[in-house]
Amino acid sequence: MSGAPTSPVPGITDRALGTTGLRVPALVLGTAGLGRKVDEPTAAEVLRAAAAAGWRTWDTSNEYGDAEARIGSALGGLADVQVLTKADPLPGSADFSGDRVRASVAESLERLRLDRLPLVHLHDPERISFDDAMAPDGPVRALLDLRDAGTIEHLGVAGGPIGLLRRYVRTGEFEAVVTHNRLTLLDRSAETLLEDCAERGIGVLNAAPFGGGALADDDGPVRSYHYRDADAAQRDAVLRIREIARAAGVPVGALAVRASVRDPRVAATIVGVSSTAQLAQVTAWAATPVPDDVWPDLDAALPDPAHWAGELGR
Repeated sequence: MSGAPTSPVPGITDRALGTTGLRVPALVLGTAGLGRKVDEPTAAEVLRAAAAAGWRTWDTSNEYGDAEARIGSALGGLADVQVLTKADPLPGSADFSGDRVRASVAESLERLRLDRLPLVHLHDPERISFDDAMAPDGPVRALLDLRDAGTIEHLGVAGGPIGLLRRYVRTGEFEAVVTHNRLTLLDRSAETLLEDCAERGIGVLNAAPFGGGALADDDGPVRSYHYRDADAAQRDAVLRIREIARAAGVPVGALAVRASVRDPRVAATIVGVSSTAQLAQVTAWAATPVPDDVWPDLDAALPDPAHWAGELGR
């Protein structure tokens, strides 16, 4: 579906996703929590509320629990919603072969109740070697064949290690990239990836702008970042970010969302929610004005780039 409507972020309409021809709103609904953390009625309520609030592009995955099936049910009563999904190994299996990817896409089509998929990402390819992924009988070849057959329209790659994502980008086979936790108020290790994508016309979707929650709170202890225990440099940086936010009169969550949305190299920011309250909170943050002079202060609060050197490979 190519007619995604105006973004829920005031003043920012939908954007081109690289050269795919697809258009995406500035905020995309992440659905992992809706498939894993809540019951079906709650998920349905959130999906309906998201569509009504202008979140009409949804990001999901074959392995996000019941997310695809719940989205498929919701789509029956909604018009003009665009769903982007991901190909995965069978849960509990290490099989990421070409045959498994073809099965993954077939499962997604059935669950989503769609005849074709606008965009499918190779999901977390760090689970196999690059050579295995690119082999003649591997998952990338299978996805390319599905694209050639018209089953999927466009091919992307979604993962963590920046160095590995850059390697996939350089193959010339991918039209979109999802990076997560590497372009936040605290971590800019995805910068080189964004530069590569901009040069090649590859659309970028930036996920997890809150770093697992550390950048959504205005106070309280800083226990973790990116789903790991926060180290001293990360804790200190978060505390400095909170000071800047208080001085500006802006919630930290609003700064985290706007930092991603304002980057011209990012077509859309994926934010996962598990309740209508969270949806309303993120929507409000996205609408919060941020003074221009805040951004240089936030740049100065970043940990030394050397702190993230390991992120380039993991």
